[in-house]
Amino acid sequence: MSIKLEKVVETFYENLEQGKIMGRKCPHCQNVEFPPVYACNECGSLETEWYEISGRAKLHSIVMPAALSSKPEYKNLGKYAYGEVELEEGSRLNAVVRGITKKKRKELQDKLPVNCHASIFQREGGYKTVVFDLDEEQ
Repeated sequence: MSIKLEKVVETFYENLEQGKIMGRKCPHCQNVEFPPVYACNECGSLETEWYEISGRAKLHSIVMPAALSSKPEYKNLGKYAYGEVELEEGSRLNAVVRGITKKKRKELQDKLPVNCHASIFQREGGYKTVVFDLDEEQ
């Protein structure tokens, strides 16, 4: 079965296959949208362009997955949590952050925000997605 994807979504996943994490940058106000969307949420321009993000980010909050919010397709991630991540380019998003246990969350809570970075993760089902990993100094 083939899935029909919107062009922006298709291009995003094609770039992940090539090892690139792409957002959309507005040529008018320089705002970067990630995950990528066609319109700039800052100024409303519809003329955004593809832009490879640095992947550098800060983790601002940590929420441990509850039984109802855990996803079976994430079982290969190991320990993870959800968190609000702010990319170096300015976009904020809720994301999956690997390597966080309940104990690690307690250690990090008073240090927030902490540095993290985007990584490409191969999900079961054949496609890649973006997750975040804590930087080594944590």
